[in-house]
Amino acid sequence: MSIEVGSTVEGKVTGITKFGAFVELPGGDTGLIHISEVANTYVKDINNFLKEDEKVKVKVIKIGNDGKIGLSIKQLKDPSERKDHAPQMSFEDKMSKFMKESSERLQDIRNREVKRGGNSR
Repeated sequence: MSIEVGSTVEGKVTGITKFGAFVELPGGDTGLIHISEVANTYVKDINNFLKEDEKVKVKVIKIGNDGKIGLSIKQLKDPSERKDHAPQMSFEDKMSKFMKESSERLQDIRNREVKRGGNSR
């Protein structure tokens, strides 16, 4: 089976890293779902969304000159479920969500600094 940009295929998750998941595609090719292409929300830990040996439907979004295949799960979602088509939120709700996500990310950074033995505030 020929893999083409824009096509939807089913594959099996063969490996999970901090930055994404590797998927074996029909024909033996392997592609990568970058962590930013897993879901329409902030993905802190990809293991909360995917498991090894899980079968997943993916959209082929890129094939590099070097043969690397970029995949996406979130681009298969119904447009009404996608982040860019989400219902309008009030400014206060957006600000509250932003502050919560910002605090979580900042805490993650601080935790990594402490683990590495760096200075943290």
